[in-house]
Amino acid sequence: MVFTLLKESIVFAWQALVSNKLRTFLSLLGITIGIFAIITVFTIVDSLERNIRGSVQSLGENVVFVMKWPWTFGPDYPWWKYMNRPVPVYSELAELQRKIKGADALGFRIGARKTLKQNNNTVENAIVSGWSFDYSKIKSFDIIDGRYFREDEAEGGYNVVILGYSVAQGLFPNDENAVGKTIKVAGRNCKVIGLIKKEGESMLGNSMDNQAIVPYNFGRLLMDVKSENSDPFIAAKAKPGVTNEQLKDELTGVMREIRGLKPLADDDFALNETNLLSKNFDGLFDMVSIAGAIIGGFSILVGGFGIANIMFVSVRERTNIIGIQKSLGAKNYFILSQFLFEAVFLSLIGGIIGLLLIYILTLGLHSVIDMEITLTRSNIILGLSVSVLIGIISGFIPAYGASQLDPVEAIRTN
Repeated sequence: MVFTLLKESIVFAWQALVSNKLRTFLSLLGITIGIFAIITVFTIVDSLERNIRGSVQSLGENVVFVMKWPWTFGPDYPWWKYMNRPVPVYSELAELQRKIKGADALGFRIGARKTLKQNNNTVENAIVSGWSFDYSKIKSFDIIDGRYFREDEAEGGYNVVILGYSVAQGLFPNDENAVGKTIKVAGRNCKVIGLIKKEGESMLGNSMDNQAIVPYNFGRLLMDVKSENSDPFIAAKAKPGVTNEQLKDELTGVMREIRGLKPLADDDFALNETNLLSKNFDGLFDMVSIAGAIIGGFSILVGGFGIANIMFVSVRERTNIIGIQKSLGAKNYFILSQFLFEAVFLSLIGGIIGLLLIYILTLGLHSVIDMEITLTRSNIILGLSVSVLIGIISGFIPAYGASQLDPVEAIRTN
């Protein structure tokens, strides 16, 4: 019986679509726009969230960063307290390496935008990062050609460089082998010893594609290590079994000792971890999702009235058919189910069109921006579920009215 109901409902719904194209199009437009608006927002938010969380995770979940500024935001951010703090310096790294017991690795990093040249090829505003040797144990990346610099190269400040994908493409556009070649980094000759695998764009701007990695002792010749513009920081990776809180407690004690802070003095450094960034973005994503749901909800509401209008008209046009069906023994629930299935089918058509438009949009965006935007299975299921729910809500009253018709009066209706 369910199969018969479904078959008849699809046939009647299709007849309504074919015979009243304009009316049906205008009625389904609201459902299509509503599903498109809601699922588009959710798809973009989900994609942004995946990208940002991936960027955050690339920093390391078990890593604590010793910095000048804390990763907290909001109207109560006391920036005036942090403005006069000193930036971390390389000499503090050696002290931390000597005294910290809970860290698996400690590294120092500075960075600034510089110009890179190779013959007639130039890359402007590339991020040149100066790393201590152990920073590679903290920051995850893959070298596809060549190698990382040796410890003696790091300590001796050798003029060697590892290039990110985009930088390498800009300096060596003809796919020539870059490893072993000499380039100029901020006017200084530098030998390319490695190439980093392409990572793609990062919402946090920490993609390795646009970076050139040099040993810290070479990088300090290119930039002012005591300037905040060089963004100096120390990163500490916790040992297995050591929590971030335990590592932060140890870092706090040692850093206060290094800087000679009195017992009642405030810390003049910040200890940041990736979950602070995640928490700050969670509220933003929630607000955008709610706004998208409200905007799409109004469109779906209008679409729901459109579906209800189609169903009222359909009931009126088929009143005599309903009377004949009931006189032949059709039960009330059969009539109700028949029209309810029809409403759901019509609503699903609008939802599917909306999802198809979103899929086309994601393909277009992917070709324009270097970020993966995908229509996920969960959002597809959500879109179809909302369509079915709107179909049930919009179609119930007309379907119930049809099921309660008197068969004799219904047959007499013209």
